[in-house]
Parts: sequence; C-alpha cells; structure tokens
Amino acid sequence: MGKQSAPRPIRGVVLFCVAVVLFACLDATAKHLSQHWPVAMLAWGRYVVHFVLMTAFLAPTWRGRLLATERPVLQSVRGLSLVAVTVLAMAAFKRMPLAEATALLFASPLLVALLARPILGEHIGKLRWTAVLLGFTGVVMLTRPGSGLDPVGVACALAAAVAYAGYQLMTRTLSHVSHPVTMLYYTALAGTVSLSLAQPLIGPLSWPGWLDGGMIVALGLFGGTGHYLLTRAFREAPASLLSPLIYTQLIWAALLGWLVFGNTPSAATIAGMLVIGASGLLIAYDSTRSS
Repeated sequence: MGKQSAPRPIRGVVLFCVAVVLFACLDATAKHLSQHWPVAMLAWGRYVVHFVLMTAFLAPTWRGRLLATERPVLQSVRGLSLVAVTVLAMAAFKRMPLAEATALLFASPLLVALLARPILGEHIGKLRWTAVLLGFTGVVMLTRPGSGLDPVGVACALAAAVAYAGYQLMTRTLSHVSHPVTMLYYTALAGTVSLSLAQPLIGPLSWPGWLDGGMIVALGLFGGTGHYLLTRAFREAPASLLSPLIYTQLIWAALLGWLVFGNTPSAATIAGMLVIGASGLLIAYDSTRSS
C-alpha cells in the first residue's frame, strides 16, 4: 500500500462546508421542482443520476469492490432508510418554507442521542439529556399552534428525521466493517432500484422540458457530489471538528428560502431554529468529551 497522506483539517473543513452548501441547494431545487412534478419522480432522478455517476467513475477501478460488504442486508436497509428520508423531506419542502422544514429535519441528532444507548450501548450523561430536552423544546417552538405550518408537511419532516436517525445509527454500525465508498454506492443502488419499481404506481408522467430536466439532473449532482465531499472531508479532519458545522445548513436554508421563495422566518421561528441548533452543538460537544 502507498503512503497515506497526512490529514489536513482546513481542507476537511472546506470540503465539509461545500458539501453543506450543495445539500442546501439540493433542498431548494427539490422544493422548486416539487411544485410541478411528483416527489417520487424527483427522488428517482436524484438517485439515478447519483448511481450513474458513481458507476461511471468508480466501476473501472473498484470493480467488484463497490458491492463488497460483510452486511449486505443491513447496507440495503440503510440505503432504503435514506430513500425514505429523501421522499419525506421533499414532501415536507413542498408544503413548508425551506428553513422551517430543514430545522425539523435536524431533530434527527436528538433521536440518535436517545437511541444510542439501547442500540449502540453509548452512555448518555446529564449534558446530553439536557441537549435532547432543549432540542425538543425547539421543535415545539417551531410547530406551536398558530405557527401557520402545514400539518402534513410537519409530519413528513418529523418522519424524515426519524428515518434519518435510523440511517445514522446504521451508518455507525457499518462504518467499522465497510468502506465509505461502498456504503455510498449502496445508497445510490437502493434508491435507484426501489424508486424505479415504484414509478408505475405514480401513473403516467410527462417528460420534463430542458430546464426542469436539467434541474432534476442537478438533484443527483448536488446529492452525489455532496456525499462524496463529506466522505473526503472526514478523511482530512476529525468528526469532532466537522460535525458541528452541519448546522450551518440552517443558515443556507434560511438564506435560500428568503432569496428564492421569499420566505422570511418569524422571530419565534428563528428562536426555535437557534434552540435546535444549540442542542445539536451540545450533543456534538458531549460526544467529543466521551470519546
């Protein structure tokens, strides 16, 4: 094996921040397209492009290693969990402002913190319990009566957060036995196969024009490139440095929601988002102390 290059934390931070921007662009593009096209079709386009790109660029060098794993069933379930996250999140974006939907999706670390003890045997101390309670307070602030949020959109966002928590727990389990590229390829494969099988259930679809078609391709480019950059980022910098930066996506979501869709969050909504973000940062800090 060749000599592995030394980690470069600054490079890792830059890669991670670019990935977060791409994810925010993915969400904003999906929200725009969902006003005209079925969510399942958009999710299908996102995964097909992701799958084709990975196969084209990696298959010649990786060959059989792309699917080589000791836990193929768990890999498939993990991939399907991310498919559920994608579909539910897009359904939430269709019905809710971008910033509010993104903030509710970020409730997933709270669920991971709660489930890490019974599933992974991780210790949950007072600080993490405090962070979880703080985070759920932020969720209540966002979904309070009179907030004007679509109840179906809120339900989809929270269901996506639950599915994403399961995805993260399975990722932790599989990260010890599978290469990150293999894990990424399984998600692309699971999304492509499952959503291809689901397309006939949607009914006859018309083909998009060049502009919308290009934006659907962009969904796959944003998602696939973003996840690849995340993988590269974690090779350059420790998770304790990178994980808190994921909450900068709330800033990008609020900015894009304002610039593209004209949604200006209320003071109460901003407060709820800040509380959820603060709880996530506390969980990240507590994880570094106990690691």
